[in-house]
Amino acid sequence: MDYWQIKQADGVVVAAYQNPPMNYFCAEGAQALAGLIEGWRDDPAVRVVIITGGVPGKLITHYSVEELEALAADREGMRAMGTALNDGYHAMLSALENLPKPVIAAMNGDAMGGGFELCLACDIRVAQLGDHRFGLPEVKLGILPGGSGTQRLSRLIGAGRAIEFILRGRVVPPDTARDLGLVHECAEDALVRARAIGAEMAALPPKAVARIKHAVYAGSDTHLGVGLSIEAADFLETMLSDDGVTAMRAYLDQPLDKRRDWLENPDAPDYTGR
Repeated sequence: MDYWQIKQADGVVVAAYQNPPMNYFCAEGAQALAGLIEGWRDDPAVRVVIITGGVPGKLITHYSVEELEALAADREGMRAMGTALNDGYHAMLSALENLPKPVIAAMNGDAMGGGFELCLACDIRVAQLGDHRFGLPEVKLGILPGGSGTQRLSRLIGAGRAIEFILRGRVVPPDTARDLGLVHECAEDALVRARAIGAEMAALPPKAVARIKHAVYAGSDTHLGVGLSIEAADFLETMLSDDGVTAMRAYLDQPLDKRRDWLENPDAPDYTGR
């Protein structure tokens, strides 16, 4: 089955997950995504990635409980597997987070459990207004969020708020998700809004975008002193890039009274993937 429908235009890739009728995530769908991520990494034609749902009202509802129950019922097999299932999912989401390009979750439907964990690994989350639910209900199934949810959510909203959210197995509508800081914004059409944000970021210098992602994520997992060293090294990379010189010269070419306007809406060159 072809789980991912891919469309690409003007540097923006839209990957829509399709596993009707419930759009549950599964091992084959996750493996397919891992392969796509690997291809996007070094493709200069890919400037921004948007993850969305291809079934109405569902981004990725959650990971297939059928698959999980079958694994759990085979106790000896589960013991032999150990943490391999988690390790593979963690590696896939880490690869998504570490893409040197922005990744946007256009949350156009339910995204709970493993689907919500996928959204947490994206850089920007846009929730579509409507009767949708986002969250981590695993405790109600007698398990815990094992696809990075306990770790990513606590880093996003703090351990105190995350523990309450996860222990209660909360799933919340879009406006509540925005108020809790789980998503960046809500929109009438998440994909339309994500495409607009993606077009904006696709026009930015790709070297700066990549190094900003690295500095923020690598620095946030350490203490301030190490984080500042990471920032300095990434700053040097951008200063040594052709994109940096090109963009700064474009700014300096503006009349003094037009420079603020340029920063707000730059008429930037068409950067290559340097």
